[in-house]
Amino acid sequence: MIKKRYMQLTGEFLKEHPEICEYSAPSLDARQDVVLVELPKLGKEAVVKAIKEWDKPKSNITHLIFCTTSGVDMPGADYQLTKLLGLHPSVKHFMMYQQRCFAGGTILRIAKDIAENNKGARVLVVSSELTAVTFRGPNEAHLDSMVGQALFGDGAAAVVVGSDPDLTTERPLFEIVSAAQTILPNSEGGIDGHVREVGLTFHLLKYVPGLISKNIEKALTQAFSPLELKLGLKEEKMRATRHVLSEYGNISSACVLFILDEVRKKSAENGCATTGEGLDWGVLFGFGPGLTVETVVLHSFPTTMPLTP
Repeated sequence: MIKKRYMQLTGEFLKEHPEICEYSAPSLDARQDVVLVELPKLGKEAVVKAIKEWDKPKSNITHLIFCTTSGVDMPGADYQLTKLLGLHPSVKHFMMYQQRCFAGGTILRIAKDIAENNKGARVLVVSSELTAVTFRGPNEAHLDSMVGQALFGDGAAAVVVGSDPDLTTERPLFEIVSAAQTILPNSEGGIDGHVREVGLTFHLLKYVPGLISKNIEKALTQAFSPLELKLGLKEEKMRATRHVLSEYGNISSACVLFILDEVRKKSAENGCATTGEGLDWGVLFGFGPGLTVETVVLHSFPTTMPLTP
């Protein structure tokens, strides 16, 4: 698992394309020109570091899942990334566009299903996000758009998912125990986005946090019901989430992977017994348009787990 911060909207670029700085000027072509090239390149940087840390040859990759909210192309960014990485043509690749912030949980859930149903599979999961498609100038009549400009950032993350790890050569970080998805009731219009000539417009209504808090227990119950476990959420358990938001902003689908990376790194730095900051169990949430919630139950591995001789 690895993360990478990236900023494409330089002052020089914005001077060349002043239409991007306006609130409603047609600018989709300029945005897409950036995304088409830079999105898979950013994903590649994250993947190269992830595979190096995994310490296995890239030829062991059997599947590729790529998700992004940044642009839409055919062939997709998954195809472009396959070429950039030099993966075997037989690698089964899947592209997921426009799922937004809950997609980090979605790709982990899909990877879990693939790995458990294909013996020996190693699924490369990649999330790459660029604000080139959403950046706009301010408009006092649409303050929710201004909130989005302040919150969102660029970044990419990658992780390799598999089942039945070879403990002689692989060091698992987290076990994906269960995963669930649900749509919150009466949430239409709470979070939505639309591709227009001005780029990707994004709207977030003020009642969203309250709606999530009222329904979060149902999502937990659905995910944990097979395990018969209960969790108590303390303030310190949100440390990694708040840190990632303050350092990188909301990176859409990549956020949860950034957070998992932060958790396991701090676990090792602080000498914790597990990759979950000393805890055995944890839960990952992703919230996004439609007010869809992804819930992933994780089990931590020991931070110092030795390779099996």
